[in-house]
Amino acid sequence: MRKLRWVMDGDGFWDLDVSTPATLNGVARPVPGDPIPSVLGLSRGIRLSRPKQVDFFQRFMFMPFIPSYSNASPHAHGNGFSLQRVLSLPFALDRWFGTVLGQLNVQKLASSIKKNGFRQPDEQTPWFQSIARHLSDKSLYAIDFCSEFFLTPDDSLQLSLESYGDDGYKTPRKKAVFHHKFPHHNLTVEAASPGLFVDKNGGFWDVPLTMAIDLASVASEMGPSYHVCINHNSGSPKSFGSPKNDAIAASLQPGLSATTAFSLKNSIDIWRSEASKLKNVQPYDVFLSNPHISASGIIGGVMTACFGDNSVRVQDGLNDSCSKGFGLGVRRGKCAILADSFATVSLSAQYGTFQKMFLDLTRVQGLLDFPSGSTFLKGATHLAKDLYNSQTPNLETFQEVCPITTLSFQQQVVGPFSFRVDSGVKWGLKEGERFMEVKDPVFAVEYALQVLGSAKAVAWYSPRQQEFMIELRFFET
Repeated sequence: MRKLRWVMDGDGFWDLDVSTPATLNGVARPVPGDPIPSVLGLSRGIRLSRPKQVDFFQRFMFMPFIPSYSNASPHAHGNGFSLQRVLSLPFALDRWFGTVLGQLNVQKLASSIKKNGFRQPDEQTPWFQSIARHLSDKSLYAIDFCSEFFLTPDDSLQLSLESYGDDGYKTPRKKAVFHHKFPHHNLTVEAASPGLFVDKNGGFWDVPLTMAIDLASVASEMGPSYHVCINHNSGSPKSFGSPKNDAIAASLQPGLSATTAFSLKNSIDIWRSEASKLKNVQPYDVFLSNPHISASGIIGGVMTACFGDNSVRVQDGLNDSCSKGFGLGVRRGKCAILADSFATVSLSAQYGTFQKMFLDLTRVQGLLDFPSGSTFLKGATHLAKDLYNSQTPNLETFQEVCPITTLSFQQQVVGPFSFRVDSGVKWGLKEGERFMEVKDPVFAVEYALQVLGSAKAVAWYSPRQQEFMIELRFFET
């Protein structure tokens, strides 16, 4: 499920679904036009549906319940620690996979017991009957019915329905996703009611109905790639979870938008180890077994046409001297066209082959993202002019030139276990600020599933979002 976005995932600038335990589906779409919140893994690989992930943990990792925590979950009234368990339907066929995913809000159960006590309403009632009475409260539960149909080797259809017992959130979530693999393209057609989005401040929004058609070329290590996405939103967006004072993003307003992008990628190896690996020892992850220092760069252009209320963002961009990220914006009534260029430079360094038992993997990655070529060119022009005239450049000029910076560090601890932290970096340019400040870090422990070649179970925590989640991921670099 890739949709155009200003985020580098190793293959191009795609709109990556954000992992979140706020819903049973486990994902939310970033608000188009906003920088993505700092989430674990700017590099996202092939993703299983949430029911399949939970089913894998139960079957092969002997985890009877999968824990999660979300501070934005409305059925937890603002916060909640939950346990999930999936039931695979017994009459599943080779080309059909059906599941029922259940979730129990443990934190709300504990609060209910603490408030009402064990022996209510009769003091003679046994404690286990009192707990059973608390467990009968439907507001503690959420359930997801999911069916995946494998129509052909290249086609799949996923249907899901989420239902929450909380009286404060009665709207069920319905979603349908169709995938098709062409020889050199991937097609995704998706419809959701309501569709869940997350903005740059970490706030969640529900759009009553959202539909998208997404066509992307299969990316390669080097060379060109392109991407086309058509998106339609219907209905007025509403805040999901705790009310926030953030204004609704214009791109979520009702309307139709069509986006196309083209990019060129090039990679170089500054150094790559030619030393032989340990014989008869399989790496914990075959994709993380080559020590190296390498760099890559992407440059491209994007154009978006908007029809409807969502076209108002063009006027916002023009009023703000294109600081919203678009270099060209033309609006007539409720129709608009936006265009700009973008670029990214990344550096990756790794030491160790991830074969030994202790400290045999150290990885550092840095990403410099220039989401708007016009904004960068404008700032560079003003900076050069100020220097030429021997004037002190102002703060806004530096901010326009500075890229969005993201750093990632991973260190093996013991065996297949490694520690990882991903974080944005905020450059302090004002007087009294630190020169560099960590922004929105995400901490994780990864467990490499050696028998699968390149797969891992990831337990991550985001202090800013106050979210905890355990995921299964494949073929990530």
